[in-house]
This record gives sequence, structure tokens and C-alpha cells, in this order.
Amino acid sequence: MYKFIFMKRVAVFTSGGDAPGMNACIRAVVRTAIYNNIEVYGIMRGYEGMIKGRIHRMESKSVSNIIQQGGTILKSARSAEFRTYEGRKQAYQQLKHFDIDGLVAVGGDGTFTGAKVFHEEFGMPTVGCPGTIDNDIYGTDYTIGYDTAVNTALEAIDKIRDTADSHNRVFFVEVMGRDSGYIAIQSGIGGGAEIVMVPETETTIAQVIETLQKGRLNHKSSSIVIVAEGDEEGNATDIAAKVMDATEGLDIKVTTLGHIQRGGSPTAQDRILASRTGIGAVEGLLAGKSSVMAGVKNNKLVYTPFEDAIDKNKPIEDELIKLVDVLSI
Repeated sequence: MYKFIFMKRVAVFTSGGDAPGMNACIRAVVRTAIYNNIEVYGIMRGYEGMIKGRIHRMESKSVSNIIQQGGTILKSARSAEFRTYEGRKQAYQQLKHFDIDGLVAVGGDGTFTGAKVFHEEFGMPTVGCPGTIDNDIYGTDYTIGYDTAVNTALEAIDKIRDTADSHNRVFFVEVMGRDSGYIAIQSGIGGGAEIVMVPETETTIAQVIETLQKGRLNHKSSSIVIVAEGDEEGNATDIAAKVMDATEGLDIKVTTLGHIQRGGSPTAQDRILASRTGIGAVEGLLAGKSSVMAGVKNNKLVYTPFEDAIDKNKPIEDELIKLVDVLSI
């Protein structure tokens, strides 16, 4: 089935921000390795655990009853030490101590950046799985955790809409997305928001005020403004303050959803995506691939070089921006 079959032991770790579906991905990696008669190890707390040798054998039962759990059973951590050559060398020595032949890295661009450098310096074969709620990684239509985060935000927006409508209020709702507006645009469209502010496009305070005033003239009883945390005008609290300073008669409230978007049981879509990419990562290692990410595009499993996954942009489609404008009148 595979061009190269040389792996005896592989290890999997999660790094960076947690995302719903990471456990489903770990499960897929472990069971795919065992299916192919490969020993599989888990690395606790990402690169930090790799450096400290927090590496343990995993069996099929190790990943029983975790597919529905949020977070990551392998935990996650940032590692300043891994950013140094000395730290990476120590991590490599730990992997060699356990006779690890290849790695599966579950995370985002920071995780892949570390894996890319690690492979260049020490030749450790690594395949990544895109685990981040931001959906900002090139080479895959969706990232693990994104669908769950959107649905979590949407549920909150629906509830906020109820109280906004009851009190004739304008709510500014901040969702995650420091550099990416994917959560904001999707939850905004799904939640019927009047305005969505994302880092990818410029929406001025004047435009916000104009839209809200049009809503009042059209006798709208409430309005929802979705703000990605990385918008150029500031966060939701900053933007709401600017609007209040420039208007009269608007009852304005602010809600920041924060880290609830990272938690919770993953949706079916995230569980399936995580399973497909987890299997794809192990099969990629067995096929001799390295320094690539396993993703899904047009419902097909594809491999994208880490360099492209990290450096290439993944813009929001203009059609989605237009949807907000058309449907908010």
C-alpha cells in the first residue's frame, strides 16, 4: 500500500491553542499506527514535553471514549526553549532515546513553524494536522475546531439576540480571531448580524454608525455587531465606546465570548475532519512524506508543505462579505 514502510515508532503531540476535535485526531493517529503494526507514543504538553522527555506508550484503549471530549488529553503548552537550537537538540535527543522514527504534530502555524525548523535541523520526519479554531491555515478548507467554535459563537449570538430584541439594544459581540475573521463572518451570517468587522476588510466607525442609523429608520428593534478580536478599529469594547461617543439614543452593550469558543464537545464535522487528517498524517509518514500538513480540500485529503501552510494567505471569500451586506438591510 505504501511506497516506504520504515516506521517502527511514531509519536503524536498537540501544541498551541487547544481546539475541539484534537482528541479525535489523537485517537485517529493512535489507532492508525496500531492498525499498521507501529508502536505509538504520546508527548505531553507539546514541545515543552518533548524537551523534558514526557513521552509515554499509547495503546488502543488509551484513546477510548475521548472522541467526544473537548480540549486535548495530551495537554498543550508554549515553549520558549524550543525556539532555541539547544532546546530543539535536547528534544531530538529525547526522541532518539525513545527510538521515535516520526512525528504527528497537531496545531496551527506556530506548531508547524517549529516542526519545519526541527526537520531542517535534525531530519525528523513530521506530518501536521491543522488544529486551530481560527481556520486560518492554507492548504485545508477547514481546520480542526473551527466548526465547533462557530457553532458555539452562534448559540451565544442567538441568546444575545433575544435580550437585544427585548430591550431594543445594540450588542457588540466579540469573537476570537486575532488575524482571521472566519469565525466572525460565519457566525455573523448564521446569526443574522447587521455588521461583521474582520481584520481582512476595513469597516470604519462611520460605516458602523451609518448602518445602525439605517436600522433605526427601518424600525429595527435590535442590532448585532460581530467583531473579530483583531479588527483594525480595536476590540468590541473600544469600538462600542467610539460609537457611543459619536451617537445619541442607542442603548449599547458589549459581550466578549472569549475562550468558551475553544471548549466543548466537537461537532460531527470536526470529529470527521480530525479523524481523516489523523489517519492521513500516519499514512503520510508511511509513504515517506515529511514537513507537510494533512488537510482536506474539496473533500479530498491533500498534503501541503509546511512552508505554504505557514506563509500563504487564506482570504475570506468576497461572497461571504457580500452576504452580510445584502442580508442586513
